Formats: sequence, C-alpha cells, structure tokens
Amino acid sequence: MKIFFLLITLLGIMNIAGAQQLKSTTYYDGSQKLNGLVTSNAGKKLPGVLILPAWKGIDDEAKDAAIALEKQGYVAFIADIYGEGNIPADNAAASKIAGKYRQDYLSYQHRISLALAQLENSGADAAKIAVIGYCFGGTGALEAARANLPVKGVVSIHGGLGKDSNRPNGPIATKILVENPAEDAGVTPEVMNNLIKEMNEGKADWQIITYAYSKHTFTNPRSSDYNEVMANRAWKHTLLFLEEVLK
Repeated sequence: MKIFFLLITLLGIMNIAGAQQLKSTTYYDGSQKLNGLVTSNAGKKLPGVLILPAWKGIDDEAKDAAIALEKQGYVAFIADIYGEGNIPADNAAASKIAGKYRQDYLSYQHRISLALAQLENSGADAAKIAVIGYCFGGTGALEAARANLPVKGVVSIHGGLGKDSNRPNGPIATKILVENPAEDAGVTPEVMNNLIKEMNEGKADWQIITYAYSKHTFTNPRSSDYNEVMANRAWKHTLLFLEEVLK
C-alpha cells in the first residue's frame, strides 16, 4: 500500500513538472529564424497571452510568467523578437539592438504580429488574445496597441512609454494597462503626460497603476530593483486585467 501511494505521489510530481515545461517553437521572418517558447497546453483552444521579453531576449522572468499563466488557464507564447544569432550578450549590445527596434517601430510591430500568428498556430483562441511585455517588451505591448493588432488588451510592465514626437497619435481600439514603477528614471513627467495625451486622443480604454518605492525592473526577482510587495501586486493586477479582457 505504501508503494502504491509513493507511486501516485511520484506520478503527481511528474505531471506537475511536465505541465511546467516550455516547448521550443521555430518560426520565420523571411530567412530569419525565430525561436519562441510555448506552454505545454498548446493545442487546446484556450485564451492566449503573448509575452514580449525584456531587452536581452527571452529570460527567466518571461519564462516564469508563461508557466504562471498556464496555471491560470492560458496558452502563453514567448516571442523571439531579435532572431537566432542576434541575442545580445551584454547591456551595451542589448541597448543597441533594442534601440534599433524602438526607432524602426514598424519592424518591431511586424515581429510582434508574427509572434501573434504563432500563438494562434499553437492553438490559442484567436478571438481571445492579449499581450504582456516587460521593459523593452513593455514598449512592444504599447506598439501592439498603436498598430491596432488583433488583441483584446495589452499590459506594459515597467516598459518604455515614449515614442518619437514626429509620430502622430491615432485611434487605439485595444484596452491598455500600464504598470509603472514610481522611481523609473526613464519615465519622466513629460513622457507620462504624452502617453496619457496619446491614449486620450486615441479614445483608448486605458489605466495606469504606479507602484511606490519601485525602480525600473521592480518585478524581476533577479534584479537589484526587485520589490516583492509591489511585484506581487502588479502580477495580481495583470491577472485581473487578463481575466476581464479574455474570459
């Protein structure tokens, strides 16, 4: 009997571990190979969440988010924006390549649209898709909204919120949640005011939550900026938003 219960326990542990494994998925932008990751519930017609990672590419924060979203009943796909052979090795390289996509925002929007298509190909319900992004990926979440890509909502988590002043504001049909750390030096009052003006002029359904005593990468446990209390609140706000727009 003891052996039986031991086997049941081991099987349970194996099932949990298996459910938390992310699967590699290859897709292409022309000849450029892109390597994304999808949760193990791919193939089930569930609401989908596209995760746009920070400026160094797919990292542990994005992977942790994908696994957590799977537990909430979502198919999650982590995009590869840069492509194979282009993953930055350090902050200087990350700044350079991220800056390129911030400037060439149409290319960024295009890579996001390819990842959305891959999420749909992974079995997610095409009518129930949202985007969340961290840092550079948070900028991407806003770009998905600016491009009016076919998503129900976007969440920008400590993202870069500005855009080139020469770009006109346009209509925004996507719901927007901005999770902004109060002490993010990159988000000046001018940047914030311009974003609010952009969303208002676009008639967007928007919300900004500011997290006190929090620096830029406040949600990342591996960062010196990590603020556990505020990070937990931000995650709960993300889940509440996703539940509203997708379920």
